[in-house]
Amino acid sequence: MSDIEDVFGASEEQQEEQTKAAVTEPDAESKTSVVTERTEEVIPGESEKMVTETIDEDGDVVEETTEVTRKTVKRTMKITETSSTTKTTTLTTPAKLYGKDLSEYDDVDVESLLAQLSPEEITILAKEVDPDDNFLPPDQRCGYECTKEATGPLNRKQLIEHINKQAIETPDQPEFEPYVQGKVRGKKWVPPPRDAREIEAEEQIAIDMGEEYEHALNDATQEEIIDLAAILGFHSMMNQDQYHASLLNKGQPVGLGWDGITKSTQQKLFPSDPPNSTDVEESIKRVKDDDNKLIDLNLNNIKNISDEKLEQLFAALPQNEHLEVLSLTNVGLTDKTALLLAEAIEKSKTLRVLNVETNFISPPVIVRLVQALLKCHTIEEFRASNQRSAVLGNKIEMEITNLVEKNSSLLRLGLHLEFNDARHRVAAHLQRNIDRIRVKRLNQRK
Repeated sequence: MSDIEDVFGASEEQQEEQTKAAVTEPDAESKTSVVTERTEEVIPGESEKMVTETIDEDGDVVEETTEVTRKTVKRTMKITETSSTTKTTTLTTPAKLYGKDLSEYDDVDVESLLAQLSPEEITILAKEVDPDDNFLPPDQRCGYECTKEATGPLNRKQLIEHINKQAIETPDQPEFEPYVQGKVRGKKWVPPPRDAREIEAEEQIAIDMGEEYEHALNDATQEEIIDLAAILGFHSMMNQDQYHASLLNKGQPVGLGWDGITKSTQQKLFPSDPPNSTDVEESIKRVKDDDNKLIDLNLNNIKNISDEKLEQLFAALPQNEHLEVLSLTNVGLTDKTALLLAEAIEKSKTLRVLNVETNFISPPVIVRLVQALLKCHTIEEFRASNQRSAVLGNKIEMEITNLVEKNSSLLRLGLHLEFNDARHRVAAHLQRNIDRIRVKRLNQRK
């Protein structure tokens, strides 16, 4: 078979291996070979005699003649190739920048490189690079830079006029299709059908007021409609100046219609109240002497009253028979002096109004003051809000409510109650006291 191999260059097994190798090439194009026809042709050759010498068992030399006939077998194979192209590109080469891997630039000191650049080179670099930083102002992110100097101050009116002039003088772009009146281009919008319930609701709202009212409203002036709206309480339809002018019958301000703008009304300036000039020592002396002219004692906002003077005043209250109003607002009243006041209230005979607001009285002492009002049947008004503790608490408010409901002479109570139950019960009881006194006065007149 050596001659056959020389003719074909390779055996069949080797050709099949080569065919498989051609099929499984790692190239982008893969080919498949299929043998469709095979022919063989035998060509007779020359015969050759070969003489070989051998030694037999007896030791004699024997010549053997062998005749070899050489034949040539010619094989022809028709191979059909079917090729299928499948391109698969896989980039395994790392990305490079200027011939170097990107990982080599991690240790580069950018600051030192930028320090070596000139201002002109930095400007060119800034124009080429768009920084992805939202914290930079837009003028630094934008590549456009105007190097021209300002020719003068900006005239906004002149700029707008120039823009309008340019817009008017610029010719319109020609249309691809000329405009035809009445021709609809594209899809025309059709409103969706309305709900029947909405239409029925609108029909029910329509009110037939009659010919007289409709004629009167149609002929009414704007000022008359505003007055009518104010009478009906439609204050949200007008501004405050129109509303108050209608109620006071002063006439509508000039230039203020339905679309008018109300300017802020200047506040009236009132002079500040002068400081309280009441002489504390003289007032205490008059209370002790039971001065018949001293009916109202106002010591509000006098902050230099000592506890000794307050003790003297409270000690003189039970013997006084003319004082009716005592005001002690913002005088630094504490629990110690307030307890003495509670004892004085129980023995008072003529005191009607007591005001101890804006002091430093604790909630339990306020309860003690309200309790003292039960023994003094003359006090009609008691005020004790804005104390050291802004919140009294549920327990204190319930105690005050129970004491107020037992009081038949109290008509007004100045206390901030947080809970609705306490507020409603106190308000209802005070209203009953007011009604009872009013009925009593009417019976006395009859």
